[in-house]
Amino acid sequence: MNTFKNRVIAVVTGIILLAGCNDNSNVVTSSQSEGQSDAMISAFHKLYGAYDISFDGNYIVLKTKGRPDHPSPYYQGTQWQSTLYEPYNGPNPNFHQNPNHINEFDFTFRIPRFPQQSGNPSPTPLGPIGVSLNGVPFFNQYAAGGVPLTGEINSFDQYNGHPTGNHMYHYHVEPLYLTQIYGKDALLGFLLDGFPVYGPEENGKVLNSNALDNYHGHFGVTPEYPNGTYHYHITSDAPYINGDGFYGVPGTVTQ
Repeated sequence: MNTFKNRVIAVVTGIILLAGCNDNSNVVTSSQSEGQSDAMISAFHKLYGAYDISFDGNYIVLKTKGRPDHPSPYYQGTQWQSTLYEPYNGPNPNFHQNPNHINEFDFTFRIPRFPQQSGNPSPTPLGPIGVSLNGVPFFNQYAAGGVPLTGEINSFDQYNGHPTGNHMYHYHVEPLYLTQIYGKDALLGFLLDGFPVYGPEENGKVLNSNALDNYHGHFGVTPEYPNGTYHYHITSDAPYINGDGFYGVPGTVTQ
């Protein structure tokens, strides 16, 4: 991993030095870029569900299978049933399992390497809006058809995920498997605009949507970004992960 990281840092540093040769007042300084690059490299390598991480111009390219590494009742009837099937054992007395199951996909997330605030914020789409540490996609606050999650939330398994009709497992809300392992204040993934997503706590305080802006985030220092960055927080109240759209300019995802 250290060899890979050093190689990536060398590539990024070379690109920064080339950029420094251009007379462009909008280009950040080399020291700022190096600091941002180091922070992003370290942060993105926490995405252990990505089996390939590379650079393509101004994008970080992440490839994942999108299949959770934790048990789920939605592994029933799949090739992974013997090791990952687990009946629902969560706290929701109204849980009802939807008729779908978990499958693998070939996701390619192209995420801006240097995310910046958008001058024309775009709404998040139905489908993947980002990626969590274990490679599972984040979805927005709406169920199919753009309706609230009020009913669909009862099909979330004990780790707060479920599959779509085409068997794509995803999280609309807090991914409990990750917060149980890494903590409620941990980095949990990234949205397509390149800004990180953190859990529902910060500095020992539980956050709700009223503590965040319209996009469900704010600017601040985090362990991964000691110089500060805009970041989203997952909360227990709607809109859960994202509010009125992407704070930055989103990249793309294909499958």
